[in-house]
Amino acid sequence: MNTQFSPKRRQDILAVCCLSLFLVSVDSSIVNVALPKISIELHAEMADLQWIVDGYPLVLASLLIFGGSLGDRFGRKPVFIIGMTLFGVGSLLCSFARNPAQLVAARVFQAFGGAMLNPVAMAIIVNTFSDSIERAKAIGVWGAVNGLGAAAGPLLSGILVSTIGWRSIFWINVPAVLLGVFLTWRFVPNSKAAIVRRFDLPGQILTLVFMACAIGSIIEGPRRGGDSRLTIALITISVVSFFAWIICEWRAEQPLIDPRFFRNHNLSAAIAAAILAFASIGSFLFVNTLYLQTVRGLSPFAAGVMMLPVALISMLLSPLSGKVVGNYGPAIPLIAAGLAFAASAVMIFLLPVHAPLIGFVCAYFLFGSGVGLVNAPITNSAVSSLPASQAGVAAGMASTARQIGMSLGVAIAGAVIANRMAGDLATGLHTAALPLWILVAGWGGGISTLGLLSRKRVQSPNAV
Repeated sequence: MNTQFSPKRRQDILAVCCLSLFLVSVDSSIVNVALPKISIELHAEMADLQWIVDGYPLVLASLLIFGGSLGDRFGRKPVFIIGMTLFGVGSLLCSFARNPAQLVAARVFQAFGGAMLNPVAMAIIVNTFSDSIERAKAIGVWGAVNGLGAAAGPLLSGILVSTIGWRSIFWINVPAVLLGVFLTWRFVPNSKAAIVRRFDLPGQILTLVFMACAIGSIIEGPRRGGDSRLTIALITISVVSFFAWIICEWRAEQPLIDPRFFRNHNLSAAIAAAILAFASIGSFLFVNTLYLQTVRGLSPFAAGVMMLPVALISMLLSPLSGKVVGNYGPAIPLIAAGLAFAASAVMIFLLPVHAPLIGFVCAYFLFGSGVGLVNAPITNSAVSSLPASQAGVAAGMASTARQIGMSLGVAIAGAVIANRMAGDLATGLHTAALPLWILVAGWGGGISTLGLLSRKRVQSPNAV
């Protein structure tokens, strides 16, 4: 057990770190309920809505590991404060947007700050809770906050959009950021990695180019056409940059992401599970918040309330998942989470377009169970798979995988709907989205399979 801090001080540090995670995770989902209002006021098309949602997690995914390495090098406390400040400024810029392009650009700026928060906060937690059982419980709380933030975003958005307007979903970040900066200065200790890594600029640039072009090709393909010059260029650049990234990282003395890390079974399983889980979450939130308002005619507030089961069950199950991981390993929560995602997707697929809303509520409870169970095994497996000196990198890899999954989920959901849409959203959305739920069920099966594999193969926590 870490004797440097009292139990109360450790809990204070955990609370401050969880505040930053809540802000970042809420903003990954808070815009979903506001999309119909944003579409009307800013004259945004389906692809514009995808970029408004995806611009944020895309940049997070590209820069999280870089943000973690900044904290390892320059000190986690100052980087944490700078990141929170940039996040607050970006939130204000989002609220001033007058067209879709401005809102996307502001979301990108906001994500620059967010990229400095999650991996740095996880590194602070790892260095604060040295006892493995306490660390697993702390990560369980972290997972609860992450799931709660993503699930509570739609409810919070519904209240604000219905009462004040969609711009208020960004205003609320400002007082939270000011509080977070003060609490970080007051309670969080500074720390650095024992081994300082060099910055891998080529690897960072190639990572950003690959992910931006890959996601861009999925979003723009239906709007521009699969054979358009832009779509073909995006696909070509993404493929070339991916292989260039592999060569660059393999040869680099201190790569941004060492490909050898993926020889570790636990780390690879955690990354794959994170991508599948958050692709499911991204698709679920994007489609269901549109469905509830455009097809069922619910107000933003009512649509947010419909998402409440996801938040509640996630909040209840995440700490339990952390305890199970600490005592029995990641297999049980991963298997259960995958089954919950798959069962929820099958229920939504089978429900008629105007089925009683109670049927969707039951499906949302199931989905929230998967959200609550999946975060703790992902984070704990990733952090435990690398040496403590690489805590920022390990946390960054896990968070990167989450944001990649979220971006892919939104991009794929929008592409499926755009390719199958007949008529407007109100008449065609439900039918157009049916193939997506088959995909989500398959992703849930993949998560359960990874859980079964992790049960069969166990490695040393620091194996690389």
